[in-house]
Amino acid sequence: MKIDSGTTAWMLAATALVLLMTPGLAFFYGGMTRAKSVLNMMMMSFGAIITVTVAWVLYGHSLTFTDNGSSILNKVVGGFDALGLQSLVDTATKDDGTGMPSLVFSAFQLTFAIITVALISGAIADRAKFGAWMLFSVLWATLVYFPVAHWVWGTGWLNTMGIEDFAGGTVVHINAGAAALALALVLGKRQGWRKEPMRPHNLTLVLLGTGLLWFGWFGFNAGSELAVDGTAGLAFMNTQIAAAVAAGAWLVVEKMRDGHATSLGVASGAVAGLVAITPACGFVDPWAAMLIGLIAGAVCAYAVGMKYRLGFDDSLDVVGVHLVGGVIGAVSLGFLAAYPFLDQQGKGLFYGGGLGQLGLQVLGPVAVGGYSFVLTWVMGKIIDRTMGFRVSTEDEITGIDVTTHAETGYDLGTVYASGVAGSNGSAVTTAAKKVDA
Repeated sequence: MKIDSGTTAWMLAATALVLLMTPGLAFFYGGMTRAKSVLNMMMMSFGAIITVTVAWVLYGHSLTFTDNGSSILNKVVGGFDALGLQSLVDTATKDDGTGMPSLVFSAFQLTFAIITVALISGAIADRAKFGAWMLFSVLWATLVYFPVAHWVWGTGWLNTMGIEDFAGGTVVHINAGAAALALALVLGKRQGWRKEPMRPHNLTLVLLGTGLLWFGWFGFNAGSELAVDGTAGLAFMNTQIAAAVAAGAWLVVEKMRDGHATSLGVASGAVAGLVAITPACGFVDPWAAMLIGLIAGAVCAYAVGMKYRLGFDDSLDVVGVHLVGGVIGAVSLGFLAAYPFLDQQGKGLFYGGGLGQLGLQVLGPVAVGGYSFVLTWVMGKIIDRTMGFRVSTEDEITGIDVTTHAETGYDLGTVYASGVAGSNGSAVTTAAKKVDA
């Protein structure tokens, strides 16, 4: 089939937008940590770009999007027909009628795999070994992300049953949120958790990261249509609507509960809305996008406090925003799915659909969340028992930026009090321990 230049140009742009979301996430997460671990937090996002890219090229695309030839095994994982992506080079365009080069589609899907892994890192801020994280990122992508993406977007069992997930509410957010909970339990609480203030050290970075995530999310959601058409436009508009409404809803909850509407609240609310609309953006009316954003902003504002009541240290609220927001979005389709190409069986209850689709929209989050949680917990435990997943207490108190990377995020006067620094300006003396916690 001849390459469609319009579709290809849009998908190249959408791919770049989604990749930008991972550095945006680095800013978002980095600003939410304490100053002594901002670089490590950002490095975990960039580390995911490295490891997942290599794994995707070698075998990830193949395990996700090819057919392994077995009617039973193919329901779980793909085959090996695209190892090294060579077969995609030899096949100029996809056979789905879009006119898009196969490699462009693969690059687009790669960016989803990258950010899904990076999302998990927020739950273990301030206390994870960088080497252990790099190993975990490869294992998790291989054993969890690639199979789950095959279930939902490939020829796997959830896709065959008819689950709806337009852009990754189940594959990305529920998957990462469940993994974040498991890993937070494996690593345990940070030193001084609930006893010492652990407020975000730089809300300017948080808002910058939010802006980059919001901007990139248009490629994330509208690009998932894989075409330039009305559905892409619908997904684009619904993305904006849900994000804005959720940000406002979060601020209202904050004002009513705490007496203040905060910059962290508007950032978190926007992300919660973006998460919730992700699986639904191409399937629902704009009024429904408003409803989804309203529910996500309000519910997630309360959900982030679960960690204090339940006693787990999810450092940057990955569970409260991504797991909870993802479930809201996925389940909402059982009620609100309407547009534009769904048959009656796939529509939500409010549009004449039956209970079957609602059941599928509940089954998907339960299956994916349970699978991700269990395998993540097992992988985390194995890494922790072998090479160790958590830094020493002394290194954690000092700050991972200095002890692991021999760098600091800011040129603070106390850092260089001894007058000794590394050749690249990195603080490497004990004076670096004075970095503001």
